[in-house]
Order: sequence, then structure tokens, then C-alpha cells
Amino acid sequence: MTGEVAVLGAGMHPWGKWGRGFVEYGVAAARAALADAGLEWRDVGSIVGADTVRGGYPGYVAGATFAKALGWQGARVASVYAACASGAQAVAAARAQILAGLADVVLVVGADAAPKGFFRPAGGDRPDDPDWLRFRVLGATNPTYFGLYARRRMAVHGDTVEDFAQVKVKNAALGALNPYARYRKRVSAEEVAASAVVADPLRLLDICATSDGGAALVLSSMEFARRRGVAEPVRIRAVSTVTPTYPNTVLDLPDIATDSAAAVEPTDETFRASIARAAYEEAGVGPEELSLAEVYDLSTALELQWYEDLGLCGEGEGAKLLREGATAPGGRIPVNTSGGLASFGEAVPAQAIAQVCELTWQLRGDAGARQVQQARVGITANQGLFGHGSAVIAVR
Repeated sequence: MTGEVAVLGAGMHPWGKWGRGFVEYGVAAARAALADAGLEWRDVGSIVGADTVRGGYPGYVAGATFAKALGWQGARVASVYAACASGAQAVAAARAQILAGLADVVLVVGADAAPKGFFRPAGGDRPDDPDWLRFRVLGATNPTYFGLYARRRMAVHGDTVEDFAQVKVKNAALGALNPYARYRKRVSAEEVAASAVVADPLRLLDICATSDGGAALVLSSMEFARRRGVAEPVRIRAVSTVTPTYPNTVLDLPDIATDSAAAVEPTDETFRASIARAAYEEAGVGPEELSLAEVYDLSTALELQWYEDLGLCGEGEGAKLLREGATAPGGRIPVNTSGGLASFGEAVPAQAIAQVCELTWQLRGDAGARQVQQARVGITANQGLFGHGSAVIAVR
């Protein structure tokens, strides 16, 4: 076990389409997290910003951009980019600084002002960019990939469109209880089925939107937390940021080819399963000890896959777990109590941080109507493009 750091504060800017800049969302989230921690900006020894590549030049130096907006005060600064795993990478960088003794208190911030429609690469020719290639060579937009992935689960595991719809029904009911969610309305399976087909078999309500939003965390050393009188804070016990293992024989976005297994046998686990395993090993816990999980539901079908990758059930049993109600409120292992991306949409640099915010509130017992009773251990999971793992385990 590497060591624990305390989560003293969590804050968010509500998700939506607000028509303003990402800096405003990040600053609002940062101030909310500082207030939650009972600290001032001048108490922070370091700031780590999760980058947005759609915010113009300041987005690439998000740490300094947020530091300037909050008011220069001499803190250390770092900026990280790992696509959808950027928030987890920022948490990892902050934790490393604390455990190395470089700072007692670190502010982690991510925010985005996303474009309308689905994500697309920036202009210009970049033949060495697999994301650019899958758009320009294959025309494989994100919804296309989500639809293909859903078809694979239907063919291999027997999942149905009705199973996919129930994921949305569950998450929408939870999002309706979350004041930070963009979509705060329950939906029925019939409403999912009646929404427009986007990438067969997935419909509009099966796929997450793009959103504006921000999230922030105040992390500290355990010694600092005790000095502040916080005897039992939520603690981050593990952060997994692993890469795939060669050969990677499962086609995965944004890559458009797999490695050959002619000379080297593939491992027994997929990339996403390895993300979770690394987190469990570092934290010294197993999936049976989890109280809740926040997973990356870019599409309803993908949430079912995460059930299996996290070890919540066996391979091909994700839909069965859902049907049994195990992942719903009051179930054995509630998943996406925040409402997930189904309710929030994607604000890429912020979403992995937002997942940790939800764990923090749940483990404190501050989640209101979404509260998981006696929550003690939670995990977040998502995946960033280009082989960025992302999982955080928090405990109390």
C-alpha cells in the first residue's frame, strides 16, 4: 500500500450548457471545495489542473489558468492531460506531491465547456494520431463505437435493448436526485425505446451528451487533516493509471487494429479489468468489500461491461446483475449513485474528479436522497483514450 491522503473538500459547478468559459466553472468548483474543506486559497500549497483541449491555449495549462483566476499566491502548479482519465491523473499527481512531502494541501480542478454534438478532433492533418485516423479513415464517431460495442455484447452475452434501457432508467432516477446533474428527470424504458436511433441498437437516451461543468477536490496529508481536527476523513487509498498489456487483442477506441497474438499469448484479463485489479491490489481490498461504484457510462451498454471489469459479477453476467437490482439503490452494490454520465454528460477534464466527489459525499453520509447506507469503500472507473487507465478507491 502506497499511503493514504485525506479528502478535505469536494465541490462542483452544475453540469449543463451554460455558454460560458471553462475557467468560470473550474473556479466555482474550486471555491466550493475550499469552502467545504474550511480552507482559504492561500492555504493551498499546490494546484493541479486537468487540461481541456477544447478551451484554447489556456486549457493546455489548466493548473496555472485556475491559479491565476483564483489569484496568484505562489503555489506549486501542474497541468495534466489524459483524455477522459485526466481527472484521475490529476488526483494521482496531487497524491504523489503530498506523499513526497512537497505540499500539505493540494487543490485538484477540472472543467470544460464542451462543443455541441459529439466530440470530433481538432482541424489539421495528424496521421500519427489514432483518434484523428478513426474519424477520417473509418468515420467511426463515438456513437458508432458505442453501437458496435453494444452489438458485441448482444452477440456474445445475449444482452438485449431492454437491458440497455434499464441502465438509463436506473441512472436517470438517481440523477433526478442530484442537484449538480444536467438531466434531472426520471425516464421510463418506453421513453428510451421511443427516442431516436443514433447508432443501432443504441438510441438517443442510451448515449451520454457533451456538457459544460467543473469539479474540484482539496486533498491533504493525514497529518494536516488531524491538525485541522478532522479525525476520520474520507481517504484516497489507491489510484490506478495503468496502460494496456501487450498484446492487446480487443479492439478498443480509438485504435482501429489489434496486436497480433501469434508470438505472444494475450493475458487473461482485458485492459479495463487490469485497471480495476491494480486499484484493488494497491488498496488491499476486493470487489466484495465495495459499498458503491461510479463508472464511466458513455453508453448504457458500456456500464454493463464495467460491472464485469470491476469484478462485481462474472463475464457475461452484467445484465443479470442489473436485472436482479444489485446495482440499484438498496442493492448489493449500487452503481452510479450520482446519476452517471447519463445524467451529467461529458465534461472531460472534470468527470473523473466528479466521480471522486460523489464517493466523498457518499462515504461522509452527505449524499441526501441518494445516500448508500453505511458506505465505507467506493471505487471510480473510467478509461481515457490512448491507453490511460483510471480508477480511484476511497475509504472511510
